Amino acid sequence: MSKRPNLIYVFADQLRYDALGCTGNAKSHTPNIDRFAANAAHLRQFVSNTPVCTAYRASLMTGKHTTSHGMVINELRIHPNQTCLGHLLTSAGYVTSYIGKWHLFANEFGNHFDPVNSFVPRGPHRLGFDGEWKAYNFNHENYSPSAYYHEETPEKIYYPDFEATHQTDFAIDAINRYADADDPFAIVLSYGPPHDPWGPDHVPQKYWEMFKNTPMPNPPNYAADDDPYSDNWARFKPGEREDLENWRRGYFAQIAALDAEFGRLIDALEASGEADNTIVVFTSDHGEMFGAHGRRAKLIFYEEAAHVPFFIRWPAGLEPAAHDFAAGAVDVLPTICGLLGIDVPADVEGQNLAPFLKGADGAPEMSLLMGCGATAIWEDGHEWRAVRDSRFTYARYRVDGAEVLFDRNNDPFEQTNLAEDPSFAADKERLKTWMKTEMARINDTFEASRYYEAHFADDNRCIVRSATADFGPAVPV
Repeated sequence: MSKRPNLIYVFADQLRYDALGCTGNAKSHTPNIDRFAANAAHLRQFVSNTPVCTAYRASLMTGKHTTSHGMVINELRIHPNQTCLGHLLTSAGYVTSYIGKWHLFANEFGNHFDPVNSFVPRGPHRLGFDGEWKAYNFNHENYSPSAYYHEETPEKIYYPDFEATHQTDFAIDAINRYADADDPFAIVLSYGPPHDPWGPDHVPQKYWEMFKNTPMPNPPNYAADDDPYSDNWARFKPGEREDLENWRRGYFAQIAALDAEFGRLIDALEASGEADNTIVVFTSDHGEMFGAHGRRAKLIFYEEAAHVPFFIRWPAGLEPAAHDFAAGAVDVLPTICGLLGIDVPADVEGQNLAPFLKGADGAPEMSLLMGCGATAIWEDGHEWRAVRDSRFTYARYRVDGAEVLFDRNNDPFEQTNLAEDPSFAADKERLKTWMKTEMARINDTFEASRYYEAHFADDNRCIVRSATADFGPAVPV
């Protein structure tokens, strides 16, 4: 090979693990993702370590846990004085293109459509992605005028049609422009679907038609009462429970639409001649509860929210295989570095999984997960920590010390709490001990949300420190 492998990192928003044909969902229509997965390494235990938009993205960029990068809730501004994925790629000679949702810049609660919040100016706040930029901080409308993106000015640029279609066009154009270049390319494509809203006006009609009459009943672990640990995002508003079946239809319609776009992307890569030497990842930032355990949305350790698909294909460097070692968002940066031949920064907390993708022994067995408060406001009472291996999930809530232990092999819907069952005492202690050790390693002291407000953020919701670093004052825009 004359150059390092290229990288295309594609991630959906709110796509849970069990929502694809290749992961066993008979109702889903995902032929392109399924075909891709059959020729990829499949990390079957992959989790979003903090299953919410901003925290996942910050872990992706830094290789750190949430308490270490500081982005403990949504609508905060990440501190750029951290070595991030974009910095590493650019320094290694990659031509970069970032397309889609960013969600690491706006430091105002709400007001998402104001360019003050949606436009990330060229400079340090792009975290090293110094090449092509066709992005926005946050929105999920899928069609203009509500959906738009920015390049180098605050001017809103509108899409002629379905947002994901044009984002795919941007990525295909980048592949074609970069294919014959001497330098390798790195494209990050951050799709909006299948995030809510899930109505028929948020997806191309033909995909809505595919699912509009499909029965989408409540799952076995549906609960009619709201989970007492829920925040305002996880609680149901009046009338929403009656909409759940249609929400699920819209969700799967958006997944089908996304699958078609991903198929176009892979076809274009194949046609470019660069497929063999391009690492392609398809994954998601978190899942969606849809009424399971009395919750909607995400930011909880249950499988519906935390367990997400992760497929990585590199024909020239990896064999297609299914892997059951522990893996999560914090491991992505060091693993990409390992595959691309880039040194991993010393402060990265995740693990380079590249050797285990190639068959090495000693792969990790457990992942740490954490929730540090409500989704986007400073509010105590929702914090939790959890550990997950290939069989069990153990979690503890901060507010009252309540513990749960689920044997997912025998209880896939996590309905039977084994935390007080003496026959599982050894498993609970093993998981709990590992979790405490891992928390101590990263200086996670399991604080209330208001603690993070007082110690991590300034008065403008900009992160200035974390559990492991003092980043300094907020960097001006």
